[in-house]
Amino acid sequence: MKDFDVYGHALMDYFIGNPDTFLTLHNSYGAPEQMPVSVFFREEEDLTPLEKRALNCCKGKVLDIGAGVGPITRILQRTHYAVALELSEDACRIASFLGVKNIVHGDIRTYDEDRFDTLLMLMNGIGLAGKVSELEGFFNLLKKRLNPGGRIVLDSSDLSYLYAELKSNSSLGEISYQYEYQGRKSPWFNWLYVDQLTLQKYASRAGFETKIIYEDENDQYLAILEAIEPASI
Repeated sequence: MKDFDVYGHALMDYFIGNPDTFLTLHNSYGAPEQMPVSVFFREEEDLTPLEKRALNCCKGKVLDIGAGVGPITRILQRTHYAVALELSEDACRIASFLGVKNIVHGDIRTYDEDRFDTLLMLMNGIGLAGKVSELEGFFNLLKKRLNPGGRIVLDSSDLSYLYAELKSNSSLGEISYQYEYQGRKSPWFNWLYVDQLTLQKYASRAGFETKIIYEDENDQYLAILEAIEPASI
């Protein structure tokens, strides 16, 4: 039986006119948190400096991975060929209503319809890797979706402060989450936050050079990963 799309249902309720919609986010490190669904419907003027910088780093054909309802894709498609890749069917429907031109309902792990010059993974999209042990394989998968000379643009955060406070024995940055909305809960899912050194280590193993191009006061950073060209013989 297909899991109920808790996330998508909350998005749809907000879209059809409930501005006070909140998702409850259960986690593996503390008390549940309330997330306003409005954050997924931001306009260009609401973007953070990091997100605006990320948009300027995109080149050529862009795949917006985990696009949600497509706020970033809508901006990008003004100047690029941009595709929104999203797992939630309801989010895809909303994105279409909001004017996203190219939408793929699917998962980056199985999507193989095209190659791109930029893979964009904002809102800690690298979290899809789930665990540190999966990072190298995940980067190798992403490389297959890139044209020669392509790049990955992503952001993540260093959560060492959180683990220091909790004195946790868990692997650094490995979190489990569960969505809840109107009494219905999603399955638990793994989500990874990657500090800069860990990112560089595993990206290098997969043949990428990492450049950290922006950092903010909250230990969040923006990185560009570019495939290292093999040396000529």
